[in-house]
Amino acid sequence: MKFRPCIDLHDGKVKQIVGETLNDALVENFVSGHDSVYYADMFRNDQLTGGHVIMLGPGNEDAASRALQAYPGGLQVGGGIKAENASKYLEMGASAVIVTSYIFQGGKLNTQNLDAILSEVGKERLVIDLSCKEKDGKWFVVTDQWRVFSDFEVNPANVAYLESYCCEFLIHAVDVEGKQSGIQQSLVRDLAAWTTIPTTYAGGARSLADMEQFNALSEGKLDLTIGSALDIFGGKLPYADVVAYSRSLNGGQ
Repeated sequence: MKFRPCIDLHDGKVKQIVGETLNDALVENFVSGHDSVYYADMFRNDQLTGGHVIMLGPGNEDAASRALQAYPGGLQVGGGIKAENASKYLEMGASAVIVTSYIFQGGKLNTQNLDAILSEVGKERLVIDLSCKEKDGKWFVVTDQWRVFSDFEVNPANVAYLESYCCEFLIHAVDVEGKQSGIQQSLVRDLAAWTTIPTTYAGGARSLADMEQFNALSEGKLDLTIGSALDIFGGKLPYADVVAYSRSLNGGQ
């Protein structure tokens, strides 16, 4: 397990928001006084790899571009990515592009779009975001800024199918995202059991104890993103402690 950093952008600013409120009633946990480059430089200096920049809605392209150029090859990028613009972000310096809504349209997996972006960027530079919510005891992918349920269930068969298309999964537990209420334990267990490629979980982690619990539940197989709880994003959990704990699990790396 390692810590994966994030830069969430909304209206061109670095923010932390409650995952279920990406609409007119948006709930902001934190709006940073620093720009995206400040955080990209921080993550580069701490040699944190595999983090992600997420553009939440329009008006974030410039901030994303500047972050990617500040840390070439160190950050993935998602939000509005499609076959037609994916290469542009790779040229800016993204290590990979992250897709959700482009491949889940009308509540269903769009295999034509999946094939299109795969042919554009290749498997090794494609990350599929399977951010999901629980419904009737099952996990379903949610799209369009986490507001719309798809009929695509996150289960062993579907995970195995999509693994042939991408190099990694990114999965926000939308039910707990931004709430600092603890990780969604059942989802962590399921993902650890079902995935065979690098997979990053985000949602609810707020303490080193949560990190330890996450590492135990996932048997070290999954990586973890922490956002709102970090002191660099207005929370109480020292970023430096998170980085140190992650390094302690990975031979100092």
